[in-house]
Amino acid sequence: MSYVRQRRLPMAAINVVPYIDVMLVLLVIFMITAPLLQQGVSVDLPKSDAQPMDIPSEPVVISVTKNGDFYLNIGGVAELVDGDTMVRKVAAFVRRNPKIPVMVGGDKRVAYGRVFAAMALLQQAGVANVGLMSDPLDGGKKR
Repeated sequence: MSYVRQRRLPMAAINVVPYIDVMLVLLVIFMITAPLLQQGVSVDLPKSDAQPMDIPSEPVVISVTKNGDFYLNIGGVAELVDGDTMVRKVAAFVRRNPKIPVMVGGDKRVAYGRVFAAMALLQQAGVANVGLMSDPLDGGKKR
């Protein structure tokens, strides 16, 4: 009895396991880096019972840290700036977007003079109205 050997045809298949591994690694990388890109500067704002403002667009935010450093946040990216750079960048941005709200958030431990200096620099940049930021009292609970 003779056995006839059948010829096997090659299978056309793609091994997708390495692609899934790469996709999962990229997913983890993006999950870790996305929140870091969105974070601003850590400023411990003073607490107040002021009502929240209705702001139609993303404001320009100047943060004054407890060390007295100025951070400029335009479009979600905060960068450390000196006074001259802040005046130049804010002036250029406000010229293109005159209705954009400008907010100053000063750490509650920073000297009042540094917050005032930020507001004076914004005035030099041509900003007409400046808002001050605070955190709500008691975690936002109403009395």
